[in-house]
Amino acid sequence: MSRAFTREEDSENAIAGIGERPVSQHRNLVTERGLALIDSELAELRDELAKAEKRADRERIALVSRDLRYWTARRESAELSVPESGSDLVRFGMGVTLEGDDGRKVHWKIVGEDEADPAKGSISHVSPMAVALFGKKVGDVAVVNGKEWEIVKLSDG
Repeated sequence: MSRAFTREEDSENAIAGIGERPVSQHRNLVTERGLALIDSELAELRDELAKAEKRADRERIALVSRDLRYWTARRESAELSVPESGSDLVRFGMGVTLEGDDGRKVHWKIVGEDEADPAKGSISHVSPMAVALFGKKVGDVAVVNGKEWEIVKLSDG
């Protein structure tokens, strides 16, 4: 095929040897913080793109453009979801304290996929743990990977 018929973004990606970032097929539920993080990422990437264009850094332009496409798609599909304050059922955006059968307690906040960071106490709403918790209340037990977790406390975040 003639190079005249290729898209410019394809040639940009080839320059950097990068592919597109996969966009999840799940609903893009976000917390208020998650939405702010997406907006911040977009602003930062736009600034970075302008700098890369000034330097004519084609590889950086391709990488930042790819990330801009990803975050733009995530912003366009974002669905802000704020949990009902004082709800007694596990919902998106809530904090859940669990106690394992070994007595160990953990606390998770259920957030959007892009906001999730298990090392910092937040899990994606599509994770097996979150899916097992949705709709349950304090005193209920969720089973994940053969381990039982009792819900001991719910919080608004």
